[in-house]
Amino acid sequence: MDDALRRWRADTPGCSHRTHLNNAGAALMPAPVLAATTEHLQLEATIGGYEAAEARAGAVEQAYAGVARLVHAEPRNVAIVANATAGFVQSISSFDLAPGDAIVTTRSDYTSNQIQYLALARRLGVTVLHAADLPEGGVDADSVRDLVRRSRCRLVAVSWVPTHSGLVQDVEGVGEVCAELGVPYVVDACQAVGQIPIDVRRLRCDYLSVTARKFLRGPRGIGFMYASDRALARGDHPLFVDMRGATWVAPDRYEVVETAKRYEDWEFPYALVLGLGAAARYALDVVGIDVAHERAYALAAYARRQLAAVPGVRLLDRGPAPCAIITTEVAGHDARDVARALGERGINTSATLQWYGLLDLGERGVESALRVSPHYYNTATEVDALAVALTEIARGAAGRRLAGAT
Repeated sequence: MDDALRRWRADTPGCSHRTHLNNAGAALMPAPVLAATTEHLQLEATIGGYEAAEARAGAVEQAYAGVARLVHAEPRNVAIVANATAGFVQSISSFDLAPGDAIVTTRSDYTSNQIQYLALARRLGVTVLHAADLPEGGVDADSVRDLVRRSRCRLVAVSWVPTHSGLVQDVEGVGEVCAELGVPYVVDACQAVGQIPIDVRRLRCDYLSVTARKFLRGPRGIGFMYASDRALARGDHPLFVDMRGATWVAPDRYEVVETAKRYEDWEFPYALVLGLGAAARYALDVVGIDVAHERAYALAAYARRQLAAVPGVRLLDRGPAPCAIITTEVAGHDARDVARALGERGINTSATLQWYGLLDLGERGVESALRVSPHYYNTATEVDALAVALTEIARGAAGRRLAGAT
């Protein structure tokens, strides 16, 4: 174990008693993130919430600068929101959609996003169009181009990495299509941030939404969104703009603020914001995004090789270069039971169900899948322990089937 890995694990108390392979759910926070969050809560308890916010105003602005640097943006383009879904909804609500308008998306977009598209279709008469996949998996950018040209497309929305698999979609290719055709582009980067380098300039997106708790290793209940200068100049703002995002200037008129803060709410979780800022600094300055990316991907590749050798385990991930999320099927077992059995052995994973990725898992007949997501602070030894445990679980399932047959 090299010195950097020792430091990361020393900064992560949970590593001493758990094998945490659920970073796509919620990663273990490093000590500086926990300290930034709890210290502000203690300050609020000591001097008052408003007073603590005023005292830490400079640190809060530094948090904006940190998350902006994380995606190669400017602080004016960053809004702090509750999570990626909240940022995604705020983005979509910027568009005055009408009957016959179309949203072009993918077959692997995040579950909540798919439900929200359907809600817009039901309530506003919006048409939802799903671009075709490439043979190897992931959205076909040429299909996006074709759908945009053939419809009254108001926006294109893509989940970079879906929740139900390790697929990495061609968000840059779709961004090129959107720039070519002049259609607004929204990217859900919830599962990408922290394990994949992000540069919004290369994505050419109008909006990007992020959650802190996953591969970024921030606290739960906080995230951020990026709004491009192009979107801000258009006057985009959320349907239900808050007094933090706009000023009531006349009885019949309001004015939105100039920056992306027009997407924020006045009630602001300062402790979590400071934890988010600490997570961004840790990812950028202590670890390095490129380092995190290389280590997480390497561990995931190793895990795929190990799990593929386990009898009864089938790998489910598609795409030419899957990320640090591995989804598997364990023959004879509901993935929720497998995750529970692993948890009893001190190994954290999670289960994904068919309806989380209905257009993908449903067509392949997958009822449930085990989701394993290592990160840079995990080790090959921990992956080996997972493979051994899954072998025992799969063997137990096979034994029960054999006993039932006799």
